[in-house]
Amino acid sequence: MKLGLLSAILANWSFRQVVDLCAEMGFAALEAACWPRQGAKRRYGGVTHLEIGALSPAELERELHYAKDRGVEVSAFAYYPNPLSPVEEEREAAVSHIYRLIEAAGQTGVGLVNTFIGRDRSQSVEENLKRYKEVWSPILEAAEKADVRVAIENCPMFFTQDEWPGGNNLACTPAIWDEMFRLIDSQKLGLNYDPSHCVILDMDYIKPLYQYRDRIFHVHFKDTHIFRDKLDRVGRLAYPLAYMVPKLPGLGDIDWAAFCSALYDIGFTGSACVEVEDKTFEGSDAQILQGIDLARRHIAQFF
Repeated sequence: MKLGLLSAILANWSFRQVVDLCAEMGFAALEAACWPRQGAKRRYGGVTHLEIGALSPAELERELHYAKDRGVEVSAFAYYPNPLSPVEEEREAAVSHIYRLIEAAGQTGVGLVNTFIGRDRSQSVEENLKRYKEVWSPILEAAEKADVRVAIENCPMFFTQDEWPGGNNLACTPAIWDEMFRLIDSQKLGLNYDPSHCVILDMDYIKPLYQYRDRIFHVHFKDTHIFRDKLDRVGRLAYPLAYMVPKLPGLGDIDWAAFCSALYDIGFTGSACVEVEDKTFEGSDAQILQGIDLARRHIAQFF
């Protein structure tokens, strides 16, 4: 396994600054945020550290070589939009950029794109699965041709009022993963597995590691804390932020020793990247760096 960092928390830093930080802190991998440069539409979204499509192939190779020379491997190109959005313009923009990332990942040897399946939150699971097959079959065909894997994060994306009730990402439970893999039979399709989302949904976060060991392409280290008194008051059908809060690894409810032990059990040899979304450590660059370091030190004991 390679311990890495998802770059999105360092939105105002350049790619090379993030690489230098990873090298100094001892991260061996970097999941590079690769949104089109259009501004953030949500927290942690819209961050661009490698502007795929604007950089020439030679410029992109130079940036990747810079990271490699510093001992940091770019583990994946990261872009988490809604490719099944009911808004045609939004859907087409998301799908178009995913194609662009797949092409670049194939040309550069990065070989992995981390993203969302997407969802029309107003429609049923069954309706969304039908749309998923239509939209994603050609995307996975392109991934096959480019020899690129696509890892879908299991975040439900239903944290705020405008994401309610269904959320903006379909692929959040094992039952849906089974259908996802059944409908599109591609070994290039897998998971970017984040255990914190299982905690939010009150699911076992260890068992899927064993059940989907061949489909786990990438891992996020992010924690969460459930406030039981708040949950007892509002219930699971409330907006999750009414009863939970994202935390640094080690400051929430996840048993990271057990989780990492399971990763070793299944022979996971990919990259596992710290994802910082803890508001306690976001007031300044100094606080962000403190948060990254605290997370790294907690997780590094298992590497």
